[in-house]
Amino acid sequence: MLSAASTSTSLTRMLGAFVREHWRAYASAAAMLSCIAALTVWIPRQVGHVVDDLVAGGLKGDALLRQLGLLVLAGLIIYLLRVGWRLALFKAAFHLGARLRTRLFARLALQGPAYFQGQRTGDLMALATNDIDAVEMAAGEAMLAGFDGTQTLLLVLAMMTIAIDWRLGLAALLPFPLMALAFWWISKHLHAAAQDSLTRFGDLNQQVQESLAGVRTLRALGLVNRSEQRFGELAGHAAEAAFRSQRWEAAYEPAVGMTLGAATAIALAVGGWLVAQREISIGQLTAFTMYLGQLIWPMFAAGWVLALLERGRAAWTRLAPVLDAPLTLADEGRATVPAQAELRGEGLSFSFPGAKRPALEDVDVALKPGKTLGIVGATGAGKSTFVRLLLRQSEPDAGRLSLGGVPLPDLPLASLRAHIAWVPQEPFLFSASVAENIALARPGATPADIEAAARLAAVHDDIQRLPKGYATEVGERGVTLSGGQRQRVAIARALLSDAPLLVLDDALSAVDTGTETAILDHLRELRAARPDRSVIVIAHRLSAVMDADEVIVLKQGHVIERGTHQQLLELGGWYASQWRYQQIEASLEAE
Repeated sequence: MLSAASTSTSLTRMLGAFVREHWRAYASAAAMLSCIAALTVWIPRQVGHVVDDLVAGGLKGDALLRQLGLLVLAGLIIYLLRVGWRLALFKAAFHLGARLRTRLFARLALQGPAYFQGQRTGDLMALATNDIDAVEMAAGEAMLAGFDGTQTLLLVLAMMTIAIDWRLGLAALLPFPLMALAFWWISKHLHAAAQDSLTRFGDLNQQVQESLAGVRTLRALGLVNRSEQRFGELAGHAAEAAFRSQRWEAAYEPAVGMTLGAATAIALAVGGWLVAQREISIGQLTAFTMYLGQLIWPMFAAGWVLALLERGRAAWTRLAPVLDAPLTLADEGRATVPAQAELRGEGLSFSFPGAKRPALEDVDVALKPGKTLGIVGATGAGKSTFVRLLLRQSEPDAGRLSLGGVPLPDLPLASLRAHIAWVPQEPFLFSASVAENIALARPGATPADIEAAARLAAVHDDIQRLPKGYATEVGERGVTLSGGQRQRVAIARALLSDAPLLVLDDALSAVDTGTETAILDHLRELRAARPDRSVIVIAHRLSAVMDADEVIVLKQGHVIERGTHQQLLELGGWYASQWRYQQIEASLEAE
């Protein structure tokens, strides 16, 4: 966790670099604010002259109207300039928010699974919303409000002390050191309250995400009421934390009000005495009190800026470690690999953190272009672990995987993953139409291409029965489809891809044997049509790998058998006994 000092420094450095990059927008906004400040301090002085001329009886008729017209014109110009600086500034600040969100998404997209095992989805979502909003406000409102408030304060103080009377000005400033002390004390507590508020919002986000993702499970187990109760508790905590933050932020206003009230009382007392002594005029005292009223904005601006900066600093404390987190998988490869490349694994070993035994140990694999490799074994044998290594979701502890003789770490991650069409056991579907989910890897695919892929995956007939066919929205994570339909849509998506290597990671587990047979028949047709495409089939049902050019059997991370389907049957080991068992099971189901 970053310290408060280092966080403040890094936030200041980041904002400084952003301001330098967008200096034109900030300079134009600053120029307009300077004009606003100049007109703002001119108005009280002009009013003072008008009052003195009226008292003296020298301002009447058209001359009075001209003076009033100038004041109205100044007010109109101020209004237009305030609109202008906001347009110039907020365009730049919104650009910062968009950049930070893009940077956050890009960083998270490059992280491996090991990183997300220590993160909560709700917290990451909160970073992309509330936290970046807070940093954006610090770059926009806070920067220019600070500039405007400081500039207005200096000009007003100059007019009070130099143009009117320095003694009156100094007397009116006596309460301000106490306000500065109050601001320091409030800011100290506001930072902690703002950080707690952002954290509580992340907790609430996490609860919402988990509840919506697991709504079926909650309903099935009768846990909806408990989930609602937990949500209510977290919502209450978030509301309390937000209230504490707002309470400390609101504390700036009383500090400003009490200070200006005391300053006004002192100014009227001292100013009245000076008027009685004929050392200043009534018009000058009127202008001075107007200037004193204009100090309300700089003082409020100071409190507002401090509140925005503290919220921004608290948000940056949470955001910076995620943006700067080292990648769990290096992406420094620059090599290229031909489409038809041999996949080879040599001496592969891998252990999960804290595991008592390796998930894979000394595993050798070879897959020539256009061939099919089957990988089978009991649950926990290491089948899916091999796929993790192939996709570089994890790195092997020993040994290496290569494509065309090029080690996988020497390939860019994007290039490697574009080479592989992967269908996981639990496929992910996006909240879009069936057609859009199938065409994910080929956005330009025609309806005919999409339908052809769906037929190969034996899901076309199911899609036709949906309310809108291929245009049917599948809902978040494909919630409107059954498990088998989701798997077959994911298979269709992979088959539509142009990737040279197709990996089916137990992708037929949720379909019946008849549908599995149809899909396997279609895959044989596809292999004949595309002899250059290699296939890896990971399965529990051995019927899925009986046509593979080679089958390897894993047990507790070791290869215990390998060969063709027929060779393994003749070997009479695990594969042969499992085959006989599954054949008996299938015959009983058929009866």
